Amino acid sequence: MFRLVFVMDIFNRNVVLAKGGIRENYRPVSDSSAVCRTSDPLEILEILRPKEVYIADLNVLQGKGPLDINAEIIREVSFKADTMLDSGVSSSKDVDRALSIAGTAVIGTETGTLEVIKDSVSRNPGRISVSIDIKHGKVLKQDPEIPEDPFEIVKILNRLPLKDLIFLDLDRVGTASGFDPEFLRKLAESSAHDVLLAGGVRGMKDLFALDSLGIKGALVATAIHSGEVSPEVMTLGLKK
Repeated sequence: MFRLVFVMDIFNRNVVLAKGGIRENYRPVSDSSAVCRTSDPLEILEILRPKEVYIADLNVLQGKGPLDINAEIIREVSFKADTMLDSGVSSSKDVDRALSIAGTAVIGTETGTLEVIKDSVSRNPGRISVSIDIKHGKVLKQDPEIPEDPFEIVKILNRLPLKDLIFLDLDRVGTASGFDPEFLRKLAESSAHDVLLAGGVRGMKDLFALDSLGIKGALVATAIHSGEVSPEVMTLGLKK
């Protein structure tokens, strides 16, 4: 079944809408959403009722304000929906913190090392998702042990008991600009894990296209808030 994962970027306990990965330009989602007039994470959850949620803790990711300001509200969200948390993991301690408030910890290549990924997965099999973070066509990474080529990264990750693999194209986040189907087909074929796409989904047609490419799910926010994807799809799934 194709998974639709609802994205909430949380800053100072409010949901903001991402665009192009330029985090300082994010604005409260209530300013532009066609489906909710609130930026409160729990109220949005009640309105949209997604089965799965991806949360980016922007206070932690940007090192702004009290770094634990969103922890309690993220924990409350995780009681109501399957929650994967991206909090800029760079150490095993960060993973433990993330897993104390959410079901799944996301380790992005932008901040995590291969050593941390391997250690965390061995200690928490099935509770770690790895995000291959791309900007301007290049893998964002700090660790020289992580390959430049996404397909080489996938080869390494295939040996690990991950929950799933996220392909995050930061240039396309919030832009509804589509995606590269042939690249995604090859990525899905080369991965031993479910591959989820983050960034670029324009509407329902794209979701069906991703499904046909072998992509197992999509992380969406803009397409939901614009009304191009019905919130019902998050609970009922794609109807072919």
